[in-house]
Amino acid sequence: MVFFGQDEIVTVSDALDIAEDATGNFFKTSIGQAKRYGYDVKTLCSLNGEEISSFALAVLSKGVRALQDFEPRSKTRDFYFICLQDHLILRALKRDNNLAFLPFLVYILTHELVHIVRFSKFFQSFEATETERAEEEEIVHSLTYEILKRSSLAKLDYVLDSYRGHRICQIGAG
Repeated sequence: MVFFGQDEIVTVSDALDIAEDATGNFFKTSIGQAKRYGYDVKTLCSLNGEEISSFALAVLSKGVRALQDFEPRSKTRDFYFICLQDHLILRALKRDNNLAFLPFLVYILTHELVHIVRFSKFFQSFEATETERAEEEEIVHSLTYEILKRSSLAKLDYVLDSYRGHRICQIGAG
């Protein structure tokens, strides 16, 4: 399998900063509120078997994390891992010369952050049927588009156009 190199890891960090900012602005989330959505990003070299996909560009994995080390185990909070699939992302970039790494990652990470916000606000359950998951994907693609459509990031418009068929409708923040 092909893994991200050091330069790509730096770009993942940059893309996450952009995605967090855009998602927070859209959902009108303060920095303090955003930190309550527990998540981290993992790349292929740190994924375990069930976190590796043969078709998805990212997999969202759920666990729990204690609020503080000194608090009882009963006080836990959902924690999510955005599991980037380096091999599939790099394959997509190789296949499409018009696709640029940073905007592609911004789209992928924003998409996963929207899922996390929706799960955390109980708009959607993490445990869902296949039908519910398919509907949720369409909603999240629509929201991701709404979040990113006014961005001035170079070549992001190409990524947004590439995912046009996955959106069901134009959805606002409310």
